Amino acid sequence: MSHASPDPVVYLDHAATTPMVPAAVDALTAHLLDVGNPSSLHASGRRARRIVEESRETIAQALNCRPGEVVFTAGGTEADNLALKGIFWARQGADARRTRILVSAIEHHAVLDPVFWLGEDAGAQVDLVPVDRDGRLDLDALRALIEQDPATVALVSVMWANNEVGTIQPIDEVVALAAAHGIPVHTDAVQAVGTLPIDFAASGVDALTLTGHKLGGPYGVGALVVRRELDVTALVHGGGQERDIRSGTIDTPAIAGFAAAVELAVKHQPDHASRVAALRDRLVAGVLEAVPDAQVNGDAVHRLPGNAHLSFPGCEGDSLLMLLDARGIECSTGSACSAGVPQPSHVLLAMGRADHEARSSLRFSLGHTSTEADVRALVEAIGPCVERARAASR
Repeated sequence: MSHASPDPVVYLDHAATTPMVPAAVDALTAHLLDVGNPSSLHASGRRARRIVEESRETIAQALNCRPGEVVFTAGGTEADNLALKGIFWARQGADARRTRILVSAIEHHAVLDPVFWLGEDAGAQVDLVPVDRDGRLDLDALRALIEQDPATVALVSVMWANNEVGTIQPIDEVVALAAAHGIPVHTDAVQAVGTLPIDFAASGVDALTLTGHKLGGPYGVGALVVRRELDVTALVHGGGQERDIRSGTIDTPAIAGFAAAVELAVKHQPDHASRVAALRDRLVAGVLEAVPDAQVNGDAVHRLPGNAHLSFPGCEGDSLLMLLDARGIECSTGSACSAGVPQPSHVLLAMGRADHEARSSLRFSLGHTSTEADVRALVEAIGPCVERARAASR
């Protein structure tokens, strides 16, 4: 009895997660049967430790940081929490006046939620820095918030590039404004590493978040790159691993896969960026031809190469997503973490969009497995799907 193979899926949600690259699969599986806790002193432990430290060096070389600045975590959310809570508590512990945290209004919930929690439970004052209609940080507003009382600012956190609309943030200027007052800067670079050129040392940021599954590595592993000179209070206490700021037995196979993916993504970044940007431009042009009143969101110039974020007037984004899904085309209404919750995107609202505009949007994100055929499939499907979605919402 033969089984018909399922229709191939057109996957346009690489910003949510991207397929593992073969090099990462090989590195991960090569160590799955190894025995040895990297903290053990015997030969098996030392072998595991060597794999971890070689992986740390690989990542450090790719990002231009020191190996000791790479702190392994279980992913981007943990790394963001460690940065925000850990730096806030350490800075406030050193000077009780430092109660303020400045973050952009369009951060991922992995940044916003811990910051709001600090506001409710730990006495922090949270200042959201506004963005313009393209989703780019308002530097004058940031300057004014800092200069209001620099001594009370514990830290600044601004993402390298937005996960929904793809707008790249002016990190150099953010660092310059904060550094003038000795304020540390954290950046969530989950969407940027492997897609944009990232140089930790040259950027001047004090802490940077990345994760494996966004760049061809495994799920459940990431890192906070954090300057040795910066004090960070631990969230998890135990065996004292990872500079004593992230205790717990580390996942040697996952870290090996993560390092392989980071190395490859950074090495191929320029070629990857130009290839997916060309695909993205064809996707946007094709969609606008099929649906002339669709609107592109985000900065036209300073944007992630694989990101296309569009609003479709008269449509509910969720309905349009499901109509495309029924045709084997997978995309997103924004951040995967808030998908399924019927609420407008906080990113689009912060960009000044009306509630109905924010609800009518879809994100198409391209990655290393994306093809011309994927773009053609979407362009062919989008017109009829928009018509049906509009009819359903009348």
